[in-house]
Amino acid sequence: MSGLVLASCTAASLLLLPAHANGQTKMLPTGSWMMKTHMPAPRGELAVTVLDGRLYALAGAAQGQDATPLAQAYNPATDTWQTLAPIPQGLSHAGATSLNGKVYVVGGFTANVHAGAVDSVFEYDPARNAWRKLASMSSPRGSVGVVALDGKVHAIGGRGLDKVTVRTHEVYDPASDKWSPAAPLPVARDHLAAIAVDGKIHVIGGRKANNTTDNTAFHDIYDPRTNTWAKAAPMPTARSAMAVVLYKGMILVDGGECDHGRTFVQNEAYDPKADRWVELQAIVGRHGFGAGTMGDLAYFVGGNKGCGGADTTDELLGFHLP
Repeated sequence: MSGLVLASCTAASLLLLPAHANGQTKMLPTGSWMMKTHMPAPRGELAVTVLDGRLYALAGAAQGQDATPLAQAYNPATDTWQTLAPIPQGLSHAGATSLNGKVYVVGGFTANVHAGAVDSVFEYDPARNAWRKLASMSSPRGSVGVVALDGKVHAIGGRGLDKVTVRTHEVYDPASDKWSPAAPLPVARDHLAAIAVDGKIHVIGGRKANNTTDNTAFHDIYDPRTNTWAKAAPMPTARSAMAVVLYKGMILVDGGECDHGRTFVQNEAYDPKADRWVELQAIVGRHGFGAGTMGDLAYFVGGNKGCGGADTTDELLGFHLP
């Protein structure tokens, strides 16, 4: 694909679902894409989260910088970006989430390629436009899945200073500023997608080693009540370095690295209630980007349209399902 394809919900962009008992086939719109105001500058391998109606684009790799401290926020009401106080440390491949009115940035790398992993954790207070350093993780990790659930922050998987992927799963309690271990990921991997849905954490895809030939389609679900993992329907397309977002009750997993020298274009959606995947309107191929839902749109920002660090983009895309 080249350029941005704006797909309307016409018959050409509809997905056929199994026939109903009355013999009729249900038609499901596969969605449409639109361009929003670009970030101030291209950035890949960034961390993204949503807090109080704003999309935060944090850290990442920019032109001439392997790891940046840049923090910016997008306001969909005005379609504008604001530059915030910088993160205390330049990072790429960090994880981010939001909880109790604060933004958390966890782990990451400080050098290229996937080098200089850190154990640092930073909290951003929007009211003060200020960052503070929190208790560190048990070990340095980049490309880690970071999720907020039940008042705590989970850091899952990732890759350490030796560039070896890990099963590590630990949980941060803001009330005590302490980390504690949790049931490890069933299979070690990094560059994974992690998201909380209905009181559980879904960990999808990722890679088992330091290359994209080890991309996986694994789909594991963590239940904090029992501290156990269970398997769910695997992702149709094995990928890593995707963007993930919860949108209209479905988990959307978009893009990824890398498909025979090209970034993935797949936009695959998982229905947690049916344990089933469907394919939606494809994204323009990219990886190392992030996503968040605000209002009626899922937003996807930054990343690299090419494999590795190639073709870094500043694009902000909106995806809509009727």
